[in-house]
Amino acid sequence: MSVPSGIPGTSDPSVESGGGSRSRPRSPVAIALVAALASFTIVLDTTIVNVALHALSREFDAPLTTIQWVTSAYVLALASVIPAAPWAMGRFGAKRVYVCALGMFVLGSALAGTAWSAESLIAFRALQGLGGGLITPVGMSLVLRAAAASGGGQGKLMSISGLSILVGPALGPVLGGWLVDDVSWRWMFLINVPVVAVAMTLALWIFPSDPPSRERRLDVAGLLLLSPGFAVLIYGLTRASEGGGGFAAPGTWLPIGVGVALVLVFVRRALTVPEPLIGLRLLTHRPLAVGMLTLVPFVMGYFGSMMLTPMYFQLVRGASVLESGLMTIQLGLAAGITMQVAGRLADRVAPRWIVLPGVLVVAAAMAWFTVLLGGRPADWELRVALGVLGVGVGMTMMPTITAATRSAAAPDVPAASTLLNIGNQLSVAVGSAVMAVLLASNLESREGAAAAFQHTYFWALVLVLAAAVPAALLSKRPPTAPDEGQAAGPPAAEPNDGREAARSEEAGGVGSQIR
Repeated sequence: MSVPSGIPGTSDPSVESGGGSRSRPRSPVAIALVAALASFTIVLDTTIVNVALHALSREFDAPLTTIQWVTSAYVLALASVIPAAPWAMGRFGAKRVYVCALGMFVLGSALAGTAWSAESLIAFRALQGLGGGLITPVGMSLVLRAAAASGGGQGKLMSISGLSILVGPALGPVLGGWLVDDVSWRWMFLINVPVVAVAMTLALWIFPSDPPSRERRLDVAGLLLLSPGFAVLIYGLTRASEGGGGFAAPGTWLPIGVGVALVLVFVRRALTVPEPLIGLRLLTHRPLAVGMLTLVPFVMGYFGSMMLTPMYFQLVRGASVLESGLMTIQLGLAAGITMQVAGRLADRVAPRWIVLPGVLVVAAAMAWFTVLLGGRPADWELRVALGVLGVGVGMTMMPTITAATRSAAAPDVPAASTLLNIGNQLSVAVGSAVMAVLLASNLESREGAAAAFQHTYFWALVLVLAAAVPAALLSKRPPTAPDEGQAAGPPAAEPNDGREAARSEEAGGVGSQIR
């Protein structure tokens, strides 16, 4: 016997095994909070390290080209394991995978904090990445399952668990600048140990157990195509964002070309084999497809601009790393607060009427900020513009992800969350690379750094505005009402004999097929 939602991992093991009392019900909010804590550590770690590369270069007396591998090794390892997340969750159980990923990340953090050379630090960062790559997609799946098992509230839970995505990048430069300047670079990594240890303990206690499925076969050929393809593609884009010739450099276009080729071969294969590593046919269903189309240009524009913002404060206004972080902290705070309101509205209001205004608010704030860069703005003007930007971001990111995954069928939740994470990772990398290349070109061709930043921000604004088009195609009906396209057929990956529809009614619609 299992919970009516049909979501893997919400069944009662004691009942299935034929004995014992029922297990204690888990609070969905508690599950979301634990997922937020773990993800926050991952995002914070990435942003802290990015502001400390020059300090690490001095510490180890190593060239910056070598120290950049502290970031590159982490990104490569992270990207290589994300595609395996759906299979791992099915084969070993989401809770086991999540706890093991946290353990790998905390071990890598502890070792990185004791690194004795640049090479050892790079190796330990790769270990961190192997764990960190699984934490976000698995955590998202666990939150979606908790929402389904509780009969709804997906928007609220996703807004809680998604705090790290928006708040972490804003707090990272502040904390990183303080640790590097006043404490020690080692604490950039050691600070993760107690926090992740708490997250592991809570996950073992709170997360529901889900039995592994030995019937889940690994698509080895698909893994050998997508994991290295995605990893080298992200690496090439990261190299472009670090400068040194941009996209024209062989160290950039060669891995990008190899990565694109491997991913395209994977796509062709995934559409023909019966059990692919990730079911790409899920993208033929409207909510997930429109959500992805909205997120890709938005994430490219927003996170690309977030790479530019601290650089502007440091290069143009002469701020330190800590001061530039303090100038942008209100963006993360505004986004986090707004997201809690927008997430709860997403459970009652049609996603179109939340996400589309959010995109337009971001575009308006970004346009205002871009205009300000052309003059001599006061600090308060820039702070207000960034605060308004944060309000729009809070209205956009999590409500879009919620709309994209709300109608995911139970077996498709891991694949849907992984697809969204792959799309977001790739969009961040592309957006950062494009903005870095444009900025480098503008710094050479335009008079004054302020003008170069202003022109580069314009293209970030264009990308954000592009997201308004698919955002206008999101469902205009509230979550309790049938979406357009409800009559569409079930995902190809799972036959539907009518039982999923019955489960979805009992689970508040979250466990229904993607339509």
